[in-house]
Amino acid sequence: MGSLSGIIQRPLVAAAAVIAASVSADVSERFSSLRSLVQGSESEQIAPSVSGSVQDERSLWVSQVSASKLGDLSFVSRIHVPVPNVDLLASNPSCSLATSVTSLSALRSVYQSAELAKASKPSAFTIGASLVVPDISYRWHLPEPSAIDLSGSSSCVSEKNRTVVVLLGWLGSKQKHLKKYADWYTSRGYHVITFTLPMNEIMSYQVGGKAEKNIESLVNHLADWLDEEQKKNLVFHTFSNTGWLTYGAILEKFQKQDSSLMERVKGCIVDSAPVADADPTVWASGFSAAFLKKNSVATKGSANSSYESNIGARNNGINFSQPKPGATETALLLVLEKFFAVILNLPKVNRRLADVLDTLSSAQPRCPQLYIYSSADRVIPAEQVESFIVEQRKAGHEVRACNFISSPHVDHFRSNPELYTAELNHFMDNFVLSCCNHSS
Repeated sequence: MGSLSGIIQRPLVAAAAVIAASVSADVSERFSSLRSLVQGSESEQIAPSVSGSVQDERSLWVSQVSASKLGDLSFVSRIHVPVPNVDLLASNPSCSLATSVTSLSALRSVYQSAELAKASKPSAFTIGASLVVPDISYRWHLPEPSAIDLSGSSSCVSEKNRTVVVLLGWLGSKQKHLKKYADWYTSRGYHVITFTLPMNEIMSYQVGGKAEKNIESLVNHLADWLDEEQKKNLVFHTFSNTGWLTYGAILEKFQKQDSSLMERVKGCIVDSAPVADADPTVWASGFSAAFLKKNSVATKGSANSSYESNIGARNNGINFSQPKPGATETALLLVLEKFFAVILNLPKVNRRLADVLDTLSSAQPRCPQLYIYSSADRVIPAEQVESFIVEQRKAGHEVRACNFISSPHVDHFRSNPELYTAELNHFMDNFVLSCCNHSS
């Protein structure tokens, strides 16, 4: 479909000129990458950031390292790749408490926020050396030592240690943006994986390209680990539609590889999503916010400061004072809406999106769901989230929801950390972890 670039080239160039005159060079550079994508790609290569069928690639494994630095960690004889497979809560007669604490500290210094390299899977793995890894798509975070009960007396703490929370980032997010969420979970004893799709990978998307391979690598990583660790489970925490659609792609691959993997998903937290159809307006708003960042009205919340967790509260007589987009953002939104109106209706793109959205709408795991959203969100309309929640409840899912009313898109944690963490705590302890609901 060579004429696609001609259809949108002129408005894109015009919008780029407006942006160059009105906002930072960084924004112009990002928007230029979008124009390059349109001009330089065939329509068959344009698809949403969620992957289609990809070749099986076993990657993102840690290289072999020596055990010289942690020789005193006697209760660890072997660690399965790619995750440090250390049951820190199990008692071991050959390991004194003092040695355990010392070794735990050393282990944490090696693996905390471990960046997993793209390398071949080694046949064996030992602990010790620091990891030097380029080209990261995801990162592993170990629980905080203070959150670990070495005596194994707490079943709740033990279950947390057997749970991995997978954080799936929003459009344009980086590892540093997810760190505060990872820190909150690790401080409570959870393992965490943070996954992001860099903006340049999404903008230069190709079927079977780098973005797809990174998602496939994460899926293989999780599937292999779950296969080796029968008592371990997963919780997914997604951000915006990008993270939510990535979650859908992961579920698709779980179903294709081994449907029993779906049973290991024990909870799903959806932050600032979803919109369960291919809406050009929503896609335009998301990309505009990613390009303009703090210059976008999407980063500005409502002047109203009250909070309410009941669905539909936004209509209870609350009047919102919201900023309006400037000329630059208005022009950018107009161009992007026209762009996605074309792209999202391409047969291959539309079919791929429909498959992922169908998985998320009708084939999610039978696990509790928590939706965190806001009536002031300028990217994801609150009524779309609430409509999806209603459908999930009709389908028999256990669903909780919290409307933050006035906080901007993907900004609920920063806007109201007390309410945000209270909702996470309550959901994890009372709905996800079966043994914690009486001990929290």
